[in-house]
Amino acid sequence: MKCVICHGDNIQAKDVNEELTVGNDVVYVSVKALVCQTCGERYYDRRTMQFLEEAERNLKEGKAKLQEVGKVLIYS
Repeated sequence: MKCVICHGDNIQAKDVNEELTVGNDVVYVSVKALVCQTCGERYYDRRTMQFLEEAERNLKEGKAKLQEVGKVLIYS
């Protein structure tokens, strides 16, 4: 497989954190994906995309159990 962005051929399976935004909140969802080691382009299979879509839907509906890791504060 060649990368569609940089045309490199060093693509490996990795654990990655996909970032989903819900309102002002950012949620990281851990998934496996193929990642180009040259430019960082990610490739998701159909099952992973369905999982991410379901996670986003659950987040928007308030059905997801979340673990608070830290806080982001804005100084004004």
